[in-house]
Amino acid sequence: MRLTQQLNGVLGEGNVAHTAMSGSGTTAGDDPLQTAVWRLRSRGCWTDAAALLEAHTANPAAALERAGLLVERCLFTADGWAEAEDALRTAEAVARDDEERGGAACERGRLAYAATRLGVRDRADEARSALGRAAALLAPTSRRRPLLDFRRGLVAEHIADSPQAARAAYQRAHAGATAQDDTLLLSFTWHHLAGLALRDGELAEARHGFSESLRIREELGYLIGTAPSLAGLADCEPEPEASRLRAEAGRLFRLLGGVPVSLAAQLAPATSTGPLENSPAQTEPAA
Repeated sequence: MRLTQQLNGVLGEGNVAHTAMSGSGTTAGDDPLQTAVWRLRSRGCWTDAAALLEAHTANPAAALERAGLLVERCLFTADGWAEAEDALRTAEAVARDDEERGGAACERGRLAYAATRLGVRDRADEARSALGRAAALLAPTSRRRPLLDFRRGLVAEHIADSPQAARAAYQRAHAGATAQDDTLLLSFTWHHLAGLALRDGELAEARHGFSESLRIREELGYLIGTAPSLAGLADCEPEPEASRLRAEAGRLFRLLGGVPVSLAAQLAPATSTGPLENSPAQTEPAA
């Protein structure tokens, strides 16, 4: 799908993707609040999306969702750390059982990972500890398990530099997301497995993974995730296709105000934004 088609689908009126997580705003018939939150989140308006949930934070699910949005903003923009910390403390305070406490611990681990990965502050030990606490709290059958596995894979790959452990965690997350029909998370497991394949020189496998990630994100209207998939796919293709894909990623990156920041260095030839990271597989959302 071309960039203009993506914009018509996501930024236009009355067109929400109908193919993903029930109750998340991406499926026909979802709660109007969740639909509004998804619309804003999918185009990078995390603060506005979080504001819609602010009046509901006495409810643990809403408090955790709001915290997740603000943590995601940190990961995509390298900004908003204090607001994310405040929202996380609220989510932790209102959690009533192990499932809710485990969810909050998973978000805390992601925030610590983001700070470490983006070079804001070394919180690697906190990331490992929080994700380990989440693993202890969440039941084996919890719907949050695939997301936890995915985030543990990120820590293994980008902090511990252990691609084998990362691949195993991503594969567990991929299987869990498939079983739960969590389409958005599948777009991320495809993306990061493709990144590992590219690292190993497995171009056909990498091309397939990035293509699947891109297809899903276009179908969902997940605009902020489209540029990373385009850029990853560009790294698997010969010229002139590689340049075309990279240019399309660059246009979308600029349109969204330079997010995700992790793409700045990779797209440097097509953009003027300064570099932070340079891997095609570094962006991770709150699925």
